[in-house]
Amino acid sequence: MEALSGLLLVLFVSMISITVVATALPQIIGALHGTQSQYTWVVTAALLSSTASTPIWGKLADLFSKKALVQIAIVMFILGSVLCGIVQNTPQLIAARAFQGLGMGGLQALVQVVIAAMIPPRERGRYNGYLGGVMALATVGGPLLGGVIVDTSWLGWRWCFYVGVPFALVALVLLQKTLHLKTVRRPDARIDYLGATLIAAGVSVLLIWVTFVHHNFAWLSWQTAAMVGGGVVLLALAVLVEARVSEPIVPLRIVVQRTPALAIVASVAIGMAMFGGSVFLGQYFQIARGYSPTKAGLMTIPMMAGILVASTIAGLLITKSGKIKPFIVTGAIVLVVGFAGLATIDHATKLVYIGVAMALVGIGVGMTMQNLVLAVQNTVALRDIGSASGTVTFFRSLGGTIGVSVLGAVLADRVATDIPKRMAEAGIRVPAGGGGAQTGTLDLHALPKPIVAIIRATYGDGIGHVFLISAVVAVLSVLAALALPRITLRSSVDLATPAPAEGAGPKPAPGAAANGAPYQAAHAAIGLDPVAVAPPSDGPAVTGRVEGPDRRAIAAAVLTVTDFAGRQVARGVTEPDGQYRLGLPTGGTYLLICAADNHEPVASMVVVGTGDVRRDIVLAGASLIEGRVLRHGGEPIGGATVTLTDARGEVVGAAVTGPDGEYVLADLYPGEYVLTATADGARPLARGVTVEGVGSHRVDVVLHAGATVTGTVRAARTGQPVAEASVVLMDGYGNVAGSITTGADGRYEFGDLLPGRYTLTASGYAPVATRIDLAGERIDRDIALGDTGTPGSVPVPGSAANSR
Repeated sequence: MEALSGLLLVLFVSMISITVVATALPQIIGALHGTQSQYTWVVTAALLSSTASTPIWGKLADLFSKKALVQIAIVMFILGSVLCGIVQNTPQLIAARAFQGLGMGGLQALVQVVIAAMIPPRERGRYNGYLGGVMALATVGGPLLGGVIVDTSWLGWRWCFYVGVPFALVALVLLQKTLHLKTVRRPDARIDYLGATLIAAGVSVLLIWVTFVHHNFAWLSWQTAAMVGGGVVLLALAVLVEARVSEPIVPLRIVVQRTPALAIVASVAIGMAMFGGSVFLGQYFQIARGYSPTKAGLMTIPMMAGILVASTIAGLLITKSGKIKPFIVTGAIVLVVGFAGLATIDHATKLVYIGVAMALVGIGVGMTMQNLVLAVQNTVALRDIGSASGTVTFFRSLGGTIGVSVLGAVLADRVATDIPKRMAEAGIRVPAGGGGAQTGTLDLHALPKPIVAIIRATYGDGIGHVFLISAVVAVLSVLAALALPRITLRSSVDLATPAPAEGAGPKPAPGAAANGAPYQAAHAAIGLDPVAVAPPSDGPAVTGRVEGPDRRAIAAAVLTVTDFAGRQVARGVTEPDGQYRLGLPTGGTYLLICAADNHEPVASMVVVGTGDVRRDIVLAGASLIEGRVLRHGGEPIGGATVTLTDARGEVVGAAVTGPDGEYVLADLYPGEYVLTATADGARPLARGVTVEGVGSHRVDVVLHAGATVTGTVRAARTGQPVAEASVVLMDGYGNVAGSITTGADGRYEFGDLLPGRYTLTASGYAPVATRIDLAGERIDRDIALGDTGTPGSVPVPGSAANSR
């Protein structure tokens, strides 16, 4: 769609504003005579304001025009970029970055909100791949562009902030022409400014404490008690406010749900690891390795390429399969491995090793970051998309803000401690104040070469500890990802909503009607009030076919079209071949709702112009079979295969049990089925299952292990094995369960037997019958042949003894 290019350009603008500064920041701080702490706060200020504003933008998107909000965010971003370009000192730059962060927060949050309002979750995986590609392009191109700008004398570092302005202006014009969304107006809306203020204030106080503790005051001091206590109190008040207000910034009803809660935990961990770790790569390559800003940008290409490839491929695979958890889990694990690799680097590590580790970090980020937002969007209704997306983005940015601040403080502390120590070891006089990075300049050009060498080595060795902390934090994302439920992406924009009954809610808009003569009887047949039939509309229409997952047409499915105010515009049912046509009074954006007996209802957005629009709908069955596969003693069987076939013998579902033996077969219709379970070391079992009505049907399956009878046929007098003896096993009903002829060693074996009573017969000498009771265990029974039967055996009448 045309608006997608504008949205992708908006995302590109917001991302490049971060990455273009990454490699240039050491030069910028040096030119402004800033310190290591100020270096950290130039990044933290933008992240903090972006974090605090993200949920506000998300809430505003649920209440007002999404298009207008995107445009406002672009304008704020442009103003902030210009302010950053004209600053004269580091404090001014920090303040300007904070203002720029307000616009950045809006752009990053609203792009996902707008796409979520237009695209169903099942298709959104592909678009997440596009988003990841744009992010990778901005992340790869940003450092390179920033390095080129800084290394070009007639441009200078100020153009690192100006460079995003033309892109933002183009995006502003493009979205004005191409983005068309229905505006939802809620005059009773309230924005939770108090909650946002308390959250931002609480986090800011804690981050300020992290920055100044140990250097300006002790860990155990009244300043620590005041800042930590004040931050905790502010955040506790924020929770109380969020629980009481009608329109909270962070909706607790969303946060307490399992999927959003786990996605938030993973997002915080990934934000801390990603932002907190990657922001120091530019500093590592420039200060520790001595590369120019342009070369430092080139060095980060492996990580950005990993993001590009992983996000694109994962997005396409998620759209194809509808499954998202495996990609999130895999990405989180790869992220931990990548940061663990970076944790071992120092100022002399081989670049190939660093490149591989950075690529793994990029792959992990590409597979997790956007897909965590998608997982949450899949669990909430359309009206909560903005709040849910903003909440996840908020906590991810919050994690990044905390990560940058905490890891920056760790690096500053280590550098401030190690530089004086190494200078003293080298016989260099330590200047007053310690010469550490906390108060010292980052402008290495103004320092003697011996001191520069010490600083480079100290930074290179210290940054490894930053990545070690990032790896430990990333482990939390793995744990949260593993705890996520199995998620199947829905194929509709909104959650399933039942079709509104006639006479309930707002009255139909003028011209609203059911279309087609057969509809009245069909409505009555499924329990709905009949709708007055109107002649076919001369205006546009929504047409299509409703079918099940097996591609069979669904007759008498009820379809309803409403506008965004909830007014019914059209209503009808499908023909016997599943076809439908709903005439509309005018073009526009509508909500199409489809429901049918024994199927899950769906709702999706449809944009209608001057002509007909075709929208085929696939309804999933509303029933499911779930249960456990167990052994005879009650032990669960993991890795068992469960197959479900219908009355025609066609496979309609299959699953592999987890470690707890659980399986789920979803999207089923009422009817008769055959459920078959197989597992290693157990006899297959098939049983009939009847699915009645809508809901869950529990079927536990017990598999019995196949018993084995084995032994040796021996001569009664000599005890020697008897070769070529015929051994026959019969069950309690006289049926032959197996027969075998012994080899030279006289051995025989019958396997895969059900528990019960059997008769074992051997012939070759005088036939001997031995009764065996099996209870599922292994029985070893030798047979002796001779002139007389052995004790416990029963001779078989009429059989001649074998003389051999």
